Amino acid sequence: MTEMQIIWLSLLQGITEFLPVSSSGHLILFSKFTEFPDQGAAMDIALHIGSILAVIIYFAPTLWEILKGLIKTKFLPNMKVEGVQLFYLLAVATLPVLICGAALKFFGTDWLRSTKLIGWNILIYALILWLMDTWAVTARKIRNLEFKDAIFIGLAQCLALLPGTSRSGVTITMCRFLGMERREAAKFSMLLAIPAILAAGLLAGIELWKEGNMQQISVALDAVGYSFIFSMGAIFILMQWLKKWSFLPFVIYRVTLGTMLLLDAYGVYDITNLFNR
Repeated sequence: MTEMQIIWLSLLQGITEFLPVSSSGHLILFSKFTEFPDQGAAMDIALHIGSILAVIIYFAPTLWEILKGLIKTKFLPNMKVEGVQLFYLLAVATLPVLICGAALKFFGTDWLRSTKLIGWNILIYALILWLMDTWAVTARKIRNLEFKDAIFIGLAQCLALLPGTSRSGVTITMCRFLGMERREAAKFSMLLAIPAILAAGLLAGIELWKEGNMQQISVALDAVGYSFIFSMGAIFILMQWLKKWSFLPFVIYRVTLGTMLLLDAYGVYDITNLFNR
């Protein structure tokens, strides 16, 4: 894999991971519509690790409050302490995707890298996001969430195992359905990504280490670094955007992209014509 491919993939990952447009779908499509070879699932995970490191840095004050609260309560679930409450909400919301992810790994994931599947997911979940973002009540903050809300968000996150769905998009959609403010929904979605993606990254890292391919490990580390830089910028822009604006531009983009992918997948129009002009 060339340095240029790593940079392009990192840029793509950094821009799309926290926007509700599906980073995994874009990473898969990148090789389908360019001359670069498919980077594989392991590289995808490395790119996601870079994004998660950016989340950890950006939300370091929040994570510090969680740690202080846990130490203060000796890790007991005292839900009156805000940091502790957030920790257990995230823990409950993470369990479903860990279970579903393990099951999916057992059955294999190659069949998920289909243009038709990605196109339909990008299109359908964009419309659902638009409905929830337009008509949902906007009143609740993270501190107002209950365990049942966390379970619903966690179940929604399982859908993101299908490329094109968008992990951030589907969790934000559920948060909006539950009445959360846009910035609060985006924040909870980003924090929720930490345990799930770190778990996937740990497994991928162990596999790479066992293979002993130092060149591949070096490439993965480069991907983590570049992805971190681009992701930091994307998080800042998104959080500033949501102070005044809605998710409508991302919905429009997804509907356009999903429609084009489906036209290509069903042989109506060759999307590569757009890149060859």
